[in-house]
Amino acid sequence: MTETTLPDVEISTPDDAAQDSGSGPRSLTAHVAITRVVVLVNPLSGSVGPRAAAEVEAILADYPCEAEVVELVGETMDAQINTAIASSPDVLFVLAGDGTARAVASRAGPKGPLVAPLPGGTMNMLPKALYGTTDWKVALRRALEHGEPQCVSGGSVEGQAFYCAGIFGSPALWAPAREAMRTGKLSLAWTYGRRALRRAFSGKIRVELDGGRARRSEALVLISPMISQAMDAPVGLEAAAMNPADAAQAFRLAATALFSDWRQDPSVMTQPARRIHIRARSRIPAVLDGEPTLLPHDTTVTFIPKAFQALVPEPLPPESSGSGTAGDAA
Repeated sequence: MTETTLPDVEISTPDDAAQDSGSGPRSLTAHVAITRVVVLVNPLSGSVGPRAAAEVEAILADYPCEAEVVELVGETMDAQINTAIASSPDVLFVLAGDGTARAVASRAGPKGPLVAPLPGGTMNMLPKALYGTTDWKVALRRALEHGEPQCVSGGSVEGQAFYCAGIFGSPALWAPAREAMRTGKLSLAWTYGRRALRRAFSGKIRVELDGGRARRSEALVLISPMISQAMDAPVGLEAAAMNPADAAQAFRLAATALFSDWRQDPSVMTQPARRIHIRARSRIPAVLDGEPTLLPHDTTVTFIPKAFQALVPEPLPPESSGSGTAGDAA
């Protein structure tokens, strides 16, 4: 099985080129009324930078709406997020890391303002799934000009939400090392790898899907309908139980679990599920939308059919869609 990663699709249209050349004001999307926009910016996130807030303001100046740009500060971040949501903007953009994007989306909920998580972190799992690019400026313009409301489903475990995928069990220990390797941070990858070996998760997990018979598994991957290539409707999370033969195979499966044809692997069994009970002898390592965490030894994951409302550009025609999408990865 060939390991693949989600490609960075840089979407560009003639309208984008005209705007970048300073040809005049742009029109907002016709799919939803936008009169007020709030953008939360974390300048300390992986791919944001100290000039991002000013760059956001310059872009928003091209559009006929009221805009507020808020720079997030560590000790007051939670209060700033709550204030932004309480101000009831039409759209709440988030230019920050995966953890902040998840926090904003979960607090907004299905009745909150539209949320648009821009790619400002390291893995950018949710922004990539929604916008297909790691260029936050492209994603911002596309959402403003062509966005429409889209209900996003996901999962919840121990008060933490995820909207793309969760990995539970031993392969989750290797996710930070793999991501550091992917981004060329070899020293950090080595550090994470050694830490994973020291904290090696011994023993299997026991998994019950929708009250069915408990099964022992090396690891479990839960994939949202937005990401899953096996479901046509949001009827549950795609649950994939993995039983790799050795550590190398476990790492390979964890590394390719989201965007390749790994379901044909004989060590993987999949089915949709809405309530997943996971047990182990010790705390369970997990990765939720790229963020590592440790869960209790007995925990339950619940499917959320309508987790939040995102502002997502309408699909582009095939000839304008760039180099591919997650489903086109080879």
